[in-house]
Amino acid sequence: MPGTPDTGRVEIPTRTLVHALVRGDGSVDTGELYTVAGALGMSDQQVRLCVKRLVAEGRFTHEGRGRKAVLRATEDARRTLEPNVEFIRHAFRQDRGEVPWDGAWRLVAFAIPESARSARDALRDTIVWLGGAAVHGGLYACANDWTELISAEAHRLGVSAAVTQLTSRDLRIGTIDQPRALAAKLWPLDEIAGRYTRLLEIVRPRLTRLESGADFTDVELLTIGVELGVEFTRAIEPDPLLPPELLPTPWPGRQARTLLTQTWSTLSEQDQTNTTNRLYRLYENLSHP
Repeated sequence: MPGTPDTGRVEIPTRTLVHALVRGDGSVDTGELYTVAGALGMSDQQVRLCVKRLVAEGRFTHEGRGRKAVLRATEDARRTLEPNVEFIRHAFRQDRGEVPWDGAWRLVAFAIPESARSARDALRDTIVWLGGAAVHGGLYACANDWTELISAEAHRLGVSAAVTQLTSRDLRIGTIDQPRALAAKLWPLDEIAGRYTRLLEIVRPRLTRLESGADFTDVELLTIGVELGVEFTRAIEPDPLLPPELLPTPWPGRQARTLLTQTWSTLSEQDQTNTTNRLYRLYENLSHP
């Protein structure tokens, strides 16, 4: 690629690349897929095998042959591939200081019998996905208001009667009762910060290249867009999005999202044919009030 050499390599599984190239209508242009895969060092055989597996799993349908074929995500696949808009919006609102912490810890406890093990596991997965941290067996804490989300999931799973929710402003674990100390005990903040530091290492050289004044092909821009999107997802998905009041300062998450927004804007200016529109437009819009 033109511009300053890039030392930050993004590991992108073939399956992740296919997911990243799904358009708004749920389709994937296989010609585009093979071209971008080649730019990322993937072989055609690697792509073909991945597509075959995705179709066999019922996540995509396949129309046509070779590079002129079109993949179409099934309804279930599209639902799981859609980014969580509200979570991303909440992260940017936190960065702008629009959602100060109210000082309350939200707690949820459940006692679901072994006979409903699948529902119990599903509820636990949802709690962790929403940013919950285990306090003790069956008891989880969160700093954000998740009451409605937990209630909706418990109802969907048919276990509402086995779920208890409460709010506390004086949470204590052992001798620890200071909010920042509690957050540091409950969540792996060093690991979360490390993911954002990694994101910064990926974003910086790409922004430098984009600002270099060099001309980029559509494939080069699309490749950069995929790399940024994949690394951003890796950083934000395990992030409980704790209020800034509970985080160390400076916090690399805020810095990474700010620089990423700048990079998306620069990428947009370079992209004359809207090749990468679907990859960054959602996040770029969410980053502004």
